[in-house]
Amino acid sequence: MDHKGDEVRKREDECPGKRKFYPHLCDHWVVTKIMKISVITVCRNSAKTIETAFASVLSQHYSDYEYLVIDGGSEDGTIDLIKKWEPLFNGRMRWISEHDEGMYDAINKGIRMATGDVVGILNADDFLSDDRVIERVAEAFGTTKIDVVYGDVRFIKSPCQGAAVPELTALRGAKTLRYYSAKRWRPWMLQWGYMPPHPGVYIRRECFECLGTYKLGYHIAADYELLIRYLRKAKLALYYLPCCMVGMRMGGKSTKSWRSNLLLNQEIVRGNRENGYFCCMPMLVPKYAFKVFEFVLPWLLRPPSGRNGECKNGRQAGGDARKA
Repeated sequence: MDHKGDEVRKREDECPGKRKFYPHLCDHWVVTKIMKISVITVCRNSAKTIETAFASVLSQHYSDYEYLVIDGGSEDGTIDLIKKWEPLFNGRMRWISEHDEGMYDAINKGIRMATGDVVGILNADDFLSDDRVIERVAEAFGTTKIDVVYGDVRFIKSPCQGAAVPELTALRGAKTLRYYSAKRWRPWMLQWGYMPPHPGVYIRRECFECLGTYKLGYHIAADYELLIRYLRKAKLALYYLPCCMVGMRMGGKSTKSWRSNLLLNQEIVRGNRENGYFCCMPMLVPKYAFKVFEFVLPWLLRPPSGRNGECKNGRQAGGDARKA
């Protein structure tokens, strides 16, 4: 008798509506393969915010991870903070401090240092939304053959702005100003200026070896170009985690001024064209209407699975696989 076939059919019956993609990614399935997760933080003169990033990684329940900190030669005490936190990770933190050619060069250094199965980026100004983010990522990768996991992020009003560095608990409980959901995102939308939030994206390390790393010719949108190359052109297998993965303080390199926003859009057009997809500036205009909605959304309703968008009970609430 085909017992294996019976098991597959049983799983399909237990997971209605998901048979088309990955039916075994449900709440009651546990990790079948232990995945090592590499989290990379790049920084330069980030002493005011980086400790909350450290604390959010250290608080994770999942223990099979490595934390790589790539410093660009800080002069504000950041290196002292790295040395202070390093022993608390019990060998799971590795770091370097040296000159680099910018943020994307530093990220590429971290990818080359990584030894994990999966790589994710946590900015020095950001923090993991709860204590089980890495666990949920590992669970998704460990139960099926997917290349990329992505989820939501939220932008917060940081308490004690300009004063003492707020505690991680205060940041995680801070008011949501903008909720960036990737629930309805699809790969074809990259051609129109829509991307899944980069801090909520985790990628198998072998993909960087096969498809290349971040291009250094981009000032702001190398992450966007990489996602076009990976998710649209290479059609990597995707899985969406319906929860908030990262909390972000308002502000950023691409939103500092109208000039930086213009440069961002120019590089989005360039990234699409370099990968064989037509794109022009007018095609990017509609995305701003959706950005306005992201600011309105926190006022209209709370994310259904938690106050700050985290999954119910700290677990994935079921997601879906995506195709281009």
